Amino acid sequence: MRLELPPLSLGRLTIDTPVVLAPMAGITNTAFRRLCREYGGGLYVSEMVTSRALVERHPESLRIIKHDGDEQVRSVQLYGVDPVTVGQAVGMLVDEDRADHIDLNFGCPVPKVTKRGGGSALPWKTDLFTQIVQTAVREADRGGVPLTIKMRKGIDDDHLTYIEAGKIARDAGVAAVALHGRTAAQFYSGTADWSAIARLREALPDIPVLGNGDIWSAEDAVRMVHETGVDGVVVGRGCQGRPWLFGDLQAAFEGRAERIRPGLAAVGEAFYRHAQLLVEYFEDEGKALRDIRKHVAWYFKGYAVGGELRARLAQVNTLDELRGLLDTLDPEAPYPGTDAEGPRGRAGSPKRPALPHRWLESRTMDDAQTRDIAAAELDVSGG
Repeated sequence: MRLELPPLSLGRLTIDTPVVLAPMAGITNTAFRRLCREYGGGLYVSEMVTSRALVERHPESLRIIKHDGDEQVRSVQLYGVDPVTVGQAVGMLVDEDRADHIDLNFGCPVPKVTKRGGGSALPWKTDLFTQIVQTAVREADRGGVPLTIKMRKGIDDDHLTYIEAGKIARDAGVAAVALHGRTAAQFYSGTADWSAIARLREALPDIPVLGNGDIWSAEDAVRMVHETGVDGVVVGRGCQGRPWLFGDLQAAFEGRAERIRPGLAAVGEAFYRHAQLLVEYFEDEGKALRDIRKHVAWYFKGYAVGGELRARLAQVNTLDELRGLLDTLDPEAPYPGTDAEGPRGRAGSPKRPALPHRWLESRTMDDAQTRDIAAAELDVSGG
């Protein structure tokens, strides 16, 4: 199938390759974003930063929103549950020229977020959702910064919110809406519902709609566009340990058939490059090497790397130690095919979402919930 998809327009921004790297806690820092950009084009979003922590200028939050000098679009994702705090955070990004694009997180299913009424739980409260989006758009518009939202279908199959939330966001003036085709209750289990993405695309014909969920290959992205009519795709777990996926995606969106199929030696070099970039990012070799350990299983999925070597790679402390281990990889080992592809990361299992007390009893906030919401702002960032 050949795609005839134009560049993605977000306000004054034009994204030539309509592909978005989804914010992922502990993953999409400047190191990983640079690595992905070296393979292909797209919009690369930073890790989620909480509005309160940003406004209070926590050092880790300021690190998260830092971008390399050559990142053409500085993209930041914000999380928040209080309209005032979210507005202040957006205003800070605009006034201090720290972002060219801002995304609001209404899709996180993690219990520590949803139990405070945030992430994928928040659109259920239409009044609160409307206040946050309207406030954020107003602040972003002052600097001409396009603001988008990313959300899920809803809390569970009995409490869907995505169509109504999409219309509220459109009417508030967002530049685009992205939908992950799962509910909060699904977490990352099961199969993403692309038909829901198609329904949202049909319901919002006047703004860009992006699709997210189960894009493990360029072919998946092409199929999603054909099946749903979306204006672009959002890629999350599919690129973990596979930064070259963005090269495949760019080729597919340009109608080219070539794909990157790295042998084991090439994977080892990408892994080492990732570790080097993490050292630059953290300015601490030990911390960087501890961080790279979680990527071992993703990078070497399907490749002929023994358990002992995998265990040693997951215990490295220095770049020199890592270099020595990678030099023992078989330089002739080819790309293993489908064994290296498909789902990666923990899918979890369906579970009852953690929600604030009596959250589902009404679509609007009651007095007690309104009082509690400002205090519910998390003061940490990164997920």
